[in-house]
Amino acid sequence: MYTRKNFTLWGILLFSWHHIVWLTLYASTITVLYEVNHSEWMAIPWLPISVIGTAVAFYVGFKNNSAYDRLWEARKIWGSIVNGSRMWGSMVKNYVGNQFRETDMDEASLYKLRKKMIYRHIAWLYTLRSQLLVPTQWEHLGGSKVMRDFTQRRQKRFGTGLFHDQITEIELGKYLEKDEMEEYIEFKNTATQLLDRQGAELSALRKMNLIDDFRHMELQNIINGFYTDQGKCERIKNYPLPRQYGSMSFVFVALFIFLLPFGMIPQFHDLGDHNVWLAIPFTVLVGWVFIVMELIGDYSENPFEGLGNDIPMLALSRTIEIDLMEMLGETDLPEKIKPVNDVLM
Repeated sequence: MYTRKNFTLWGILLFSWHHIVWLTLYASTITVLYEVNHSEWMAIPWLPISVIGTAVAFYVGFKNNSAYDRLWEARKIWGSIVNGSRMWGSMVKNYVGNQFRETDMDEASLYKLRKKMIYRHIAWLYTLRSQLLVPTQWEHLGGSKVMRDFTQRRQKRFGTGLFHDQITEIELGKYLEKDEMEEYIEFKNTATQLLDRQGAELSALRKMNLIDDFRHMELQNIINGFYTDQGKCERIKNYPLPRQYGSMSFVFVALFIFLLPFGMIPQFHDLGDHNVWLAIPFTVLVGWVFIVMELIGDYSENPFEGLGNDIPMLALSRTIEIDLMEMLGETDLPEKIKPVNDVLM
């Protein structure tokens, strides 16, 4: 998540400088061919190009709205996880007790049980984050080698590369017992199995009369909510924005930019002999605007790929971690995740 109020000029250039370079080369080449070789046959009336540009703008706008919906839904899901986690910590802390037992369990043992369940939930958070960061075929890391290399460089400057990459392994080692960690790390969907283990733990607590039926049901409902939130995240992660929308907008933008100088050059040529060269910067400007519109949607449609526009899952997980540890009365708390290079992950 980008945290600065506005993008800096340098940040915009870093994001799109290579597009400005090839746009300038392309516009300059067509202008030179038109003017030096007097290739008036290359001229295209502006009206059809403007109609295509209008259609492309509407299409890209639709794609960007759809991409934003995916991004905002992902943020709402993680907001639900934050709220549910706080409820889970509070209910485990206050529901698990001796109220329904004939023989009281000592407070140290009760604290150990509560701590184990809350710690396992923290492990679930980091596990879910780690699973959601696994690249898919349609994300930028799943593309061609050139795109993968470019995306990896961007991750190091404006993504997960700015933060400790082994944080999930560290957190799992801290919050899961060694034998439990070795068992669950082998599952294909570790996060799901951790939630299932929480449900089994609740059943054990009920048999020990540390909770009654009502509290058992309420706590299980919280776990069911986590199942729902995890499933929603997996739906966004594992089902892309339909490729007929995501890919064809790129094709339409490319077609429009290809035609743009052939309509722009004659317009400036009619203003005077030397004004034709103004077609180059204006072609670059218009082309750049369309490309950036396309890129905004392209980098928003997958909110779990480890880039600067992603949902800040690491920061949210750490916030929950701190809240739950404070509920347990612990004072040795981890530091909050802070933005690096104006990016919060």
